[in-house]
Amino acid sequence: MLETENQNTLSDYKLGLDYALEQDQKDELKEHRNQFHIPKDKMGNEWIYMTGNSLGLQPKQTKLYINQELEDWANLGVEGHLEAKNPWLAYHEFLTESMAKVVGAKPIEVIVMNTLTANLHFMMVSFYKPTKARYKILIESDAFPSDKYAVESQLRHHGYDDKEGLILWKPRENEELLNYEDLETILEEQGDEIALIMIGGVNYYTGQFFDLKRITKLGHKYGCTVGFDCAHGAGNVALNLHDSGADFAVWCTYKYLNSGPGSLAGCFVHEKHAYRKDLNRFTGWWSHNKKTRFNMRGEFDQLPGAEGWQLSNPPILSMAAIKASLDMFNSVGMEKLLVKSKKLTGYFEFLLKQLGENTIRIITPSKPEERGCQLSIQVKSADKTLHNKLTEIGIISDWREPDVIRCAPVPLYNSFEDVYKLVEKLKSILNG
Repeated sequence: MLETENQNTLSDYKLGLDYALEQDQKDELKEHRNQFHIPKDKMGNEWIYMTGNSLGLQPKQTKLYINQELEDWANLGVEGHLEAKNPWLAYHEFLTESMAKVVGAKPIEVIVMNTLTANLHFMMVSFYKPTKARYKILIESDAFPSDKYAVESQLRHHGYDDKEGLILWKPRENEELLNYEDLETILEEQGDEIALIMIGGVNYYTGQFFDLKRITKLGHKYGCTVGFDCAHGAGNVALNLHDSGADFAVWCTYKYLNSGPGSLAGCFVHEKHAYRKDLNRFTGWWSHNKKTRFNMRGEFDQLPGAEGWQLSNPPILSMAAIKASLDMFNSVGMEKLLVKSKKLTGYFEFLLKQLGENTIRIITPSKPEERGCQLSIQVKSADKTLHNKLTEIGIISDWREPDVIRCAPVPLYNSFEDVYKLVEKLKSILNG
């Protein structure tokens, strides 16, 4: 049924530049493109930028937000903690509600802190609790490398063999996408040995968006803790983290959330764990009760919710860049972004399919509910030379070994014209 619905949607698209320009005129989000810096080549021509899944473009207001904090620092010094336009002492709180909306969580469940893999380790300190009988960790076989390295190091840290203790959810032979029935089989056979399931919410390579609620329910059925790395999901898909029931999730903010290279990351801890003081954790000054934090000599008094996993006072300049982007997300709303995203990505899929199955293969799921805006493309008999040629003519895409070009038409700043021109230029290279 869903396949038919998606095919009918694809059939609604039309060929030709005029159609793309018409869709851009109808796009109620089109003005937001003008709120971003679009990189240009040496001749002053805008790149067709399709790598928001690696690094989002800079909002023009980001400089204003950061300059405000620089100005307050210059004029106020340490007094900026209380007297700045946006007082630094509580700056992370300015991000919480907007970030919670982006990931589908309650404010008490969300905190912006640290960086992605650091947050993953902090979460595993609390939620990976191995025992002699139950110590294994399950991840997808082609997880992002840092996730694999992180869970392997946790196994070693607890004295386990990092190969024997790691269970991989693998695609079937000659397939790229993961099958839920195979996950069910793994848990039926080994569920009582698995302490933690840690899956990428959207797989970085294939673009497959997993059913977080289904995985969580299945994991909890067998007594496993369940967490997700949503680096490729936050700001891209409807994560609905609270409703998923997941114990925790982590994500970066520099991809779809446009906060700048290496910026701070986000962390979700489900409300059911908000007041638990029995969970092991690393603690620091900023996870202590705000009312007594500056008394200095009192015993540790843990904050409730995700805030209780903070360690240090946060870097304000990075948070200012995040605030600049989140304010934009808050004004647009994830619902409108998702509507455009599905339409734009569907149009991209439609145009790519015109090239023919003998030329190109899309390994990303065709069902809109099983993907975000990224399409992962295999071009037959092509290697990285093709990607390099695209780059030379101003198409900024992303190559992943062994043979995939990842393209992500981001709804905030990419247009239907971008998608049309990308496919036309790809076609000209293939026909050349």
